[in-house]
Amino acid sequence: MTNVRGTDTGAAAPARTAGEPAVPLVARPGIDNIGLVRTDVAAGTPVRVARGVVPAADDIAAGHKVAVSPIAAGAEVRKYGEVIGVAARDIRPGEHVHVHNLGLGDATARAGAPRPAPPAWRPPAEATRDHFLGYRRADGRAATRNYLAVLPTVNCSATVARMIAQAANDRHAGAPGLDGVIALTHDLGCGMAEGTEGDDLLRRTLRGYARHVNIAGVLTVSLGCEVNQPENVFGDDPAVRTLTIQALGGTAATVNAALDRVAEMVGGLATLAREPVGLHELTLGLQCGGSDAYSGLTANPTLGVAADLLAAAGGRVVLGETPEIYGAEHLLRDRAATPAIAERLDELIAWWQRYVTRHGAALDNNPSKGNRAGGITTIWEKSLGAVLKSGSSPLNGVVGYAEPVTAPGLTFMDTPGYDPVSATGMVAGGANLLAFTTGRGSLFGSRPVPCLKISTTSRLYQHMSGDMDFDAGPAMSRDEHVRYGTRLFETLVDMASGAPSKSEALGFGAEEIVPWRMGAVL
Repeated sequence: MTNVRGTDTGAAAPARTAGEPAVPLVARPGIDNIGLVRTDVAAGTPVRVARGVVPAADDIAAGHKVAVSPIAAGAEVRKYGEVIGVAARDIRPGEHVHVHNLGLGDATARAGAPRPAPPAWRPPAEATRDHFLGYRRADGRAATRNYLAVLPTVNCSATVARMIAQAANDRHAGAPGLDGVIALTHDLGCGMAEGTEGDDLLRRTLRGYARHVNIAGVLTVSLGCEVNQPENVFGDDPAVRTLTIQALGGTAATVNAALDRVAEMVGGLATLAREPVGLHELTLGLQCGGSDAYSGLTANPTLGVAADLLAAAGGRVVLGETPEIYGAEHLLRDRAATPAIAERLDELIAWWQRYVTRHGAALDNNPSKGNRAGGITTIWEKSLGAVLKSGSSPLNGVVGYAEPVTAPGLTFMDTPGYDPVSATGMVAGGANLLAFTTGRGSLFGSRPVPCLKISTTSRLYQHMSGDMDFDAGPAMSRDEHVRYGTRLFETLVDMASGAPSKSEALGFGAEEIVPWRMGAVL
């Protein structure tokens, strides 16, 4: 992706006037025909464009697009040096460019054009850390947290699971080595046909959570009569203990039996201690939610630098949200380590196009009301910004939803764009760390995995200081992306080593497991 700079790329412009906002453009002269305004602009305010200064034709909100050169109806509109859509009518320099005059046009068109093979990859900076402090499991894996989990097989046992977790936390608060007892409740497990795609997705997700490295012990709670029987999910895994409510005689008996089991597991944690672990044991899931126009200018490229530093250290990085790479998939395809990986990406995009059509939707329905209020117009524009958080390292793998992530470096996981569903798949696939960029102010946690929130603007960071962990707002140039991305990398390593994120301190993450619901409900 072309780097974004806070300078004009056209002919020399007059000196700024007091009312003239900066318009960041890409450093490729003549490529972009729009820029972004950094502050709210009233109609008539002087705006720098490619060949001078013109009055803004409309009121333009901060972060929104302004035309910097004439754009004819049907012509491509370019940002980041890439196509974000097609002009719905003629657009003059100084006009606001948004939903009223920009769309996808022919949705079969593709952003970007064939480009030469990229040079040999190099990380953007030198990693400043080579290890984190983690818990070493008996099987050799390394954890960033130490939770005990109560995992219901079905929604019908979810309330009992919550009762068990609450009582266990009351009883074992402050126990050595214990980060908490969590109930991983969900709303599935029955009313679905066995052997279907939806059934397989649920079972794969629950297996991933039960065997997650951050869970030191798991207790499964079954109602007894559900479709999703424990043995169908976990087989004869001796590490998964199951209590069945109907067999035990009801709620009270199940809670009491569970508390006895939890007490046994808590006793085994006292000897666990953090120790130095190589960064190759980290698996970082990348998320963005409540995105705005600054997501692609500040937070996502900053996170991309941190992701590259982890990949260079041998760690694993997971990008997902397939509907939010639509229009930018060519950038990932260019980074694919093998032709088969590139072909797999194309297959996923084709599947999603069929999937949304079957349900009477379109991939351009993805930008939410909040995304559009924040300056994002089309899914292509959103995707071009979203892909930036994956950095620039080679794409070494493509996996299905909730499948294990094993390849070092960058892997793409097929997930929906809905953040809780996407993050659930990444956690089930082995992510032991999450990074979440937001421009509008998303609230998210994902126990048993710590989640770091990254704001796209300093204004958001200050406005929601109790929820945001890292301010990427000042990072508006490539040099700043690298500088702030290195700091972000260090902050992520600190979080992996036990520093609590703000979402953890607030107690987020107990309700956010949301397996991908697919197929008929019977």
